[in-house]
Amino acid sequence: MKQFLFTKYTAIFCIILASACTKVIDINLNDAAPQIVIQGAITNEAGPYTVKITRSISFNSDNVYPAVTGAIVVVTDDSTNAKDTLSESAAGIYSTHAITNGIIGHTYHLYIKVGGVEYTATSTMPKQVLLDTVTFQTNTGFGNSVTNAIPNFQDPPNGYNAYHFLQKVNGKPVKQIFVFDDRLSDGRYISRQLFNDSSYINDKDTVLLEMQCIDKPIFEYYKQLSGQDPTNGQPTSPANPTTNISNNALGYFSAHTVQRDTAVFRK
Repeated sequence: MKQFLFTKYTAIFCIILASACTKVIDINLNDAAPQIVIQGAITNEAGPYTVKITRSISFNSDNVYPAVTGAIVVVTDDSTNAKDTLSESAAGIYSTHAITNGIIGHTYHLYIKVGGVEYTATSTMPKQVLLDTVTFQTNTGFGNSVTNAIPNFQDPPNGYNAYHFLQKVNGKPVKQIFVFDDRLSDGRYISRQLFNDSSYINDKDTVLLEMQCIDKPIFEYYKQLSGQDPTNGQPTSPANPTTNISNNALGYFSAHTVQRDTAVFRK
């Protein structure tokens, strides 16, 4: 997102500067061609699971992502050779039938064909790390106070682990990406604030926290995405995060575990 903001405000500055001169400068902020965007997941919770296929938009477009219909979508459990051809349950939404229980340690392969172009992705569901509790911490400064949720859990030693958190406050999703790995905390007990930029927790608010254990390619995807646009889960051309999907597609395919806990903040 920083790149986009820089481009936009640099363009605005150039337009203002040009207005003081006799020569008119025509600046094209972004006319990138649309790309396929794939968003799919297999979890340890009961399915069916879905794969969403849309097309990306340019920087100046409204946040309306055109659905891609009529695609061939197949998910395979590489550990058991189970194969599932997904059906289009809604425009651009493809649902599983045979694979309805994701299994920890199994590797899943995604195959998509759209208009003669093929896309593939692979993700392995990591071991689940259990979330113990959700607590809170209030930070004060400059006359304000901000309360953040804290997931508390034991990181396993001697192995790579990465975590992605989704947060709802009073049932409303927080449009922000919370992701980190155990590069500096392997084997430690983790109590880490999820710093809110766009949502604040007040007295008696109910917070629902979803903890996902993700593999390294998905961690890298969310890490890069959070550095670009933490309030928007959809990629925007150009300068998109590195994906685990082939053939220049955008998005991700993730096999991950899910656990949720709810806590009420009290001052």
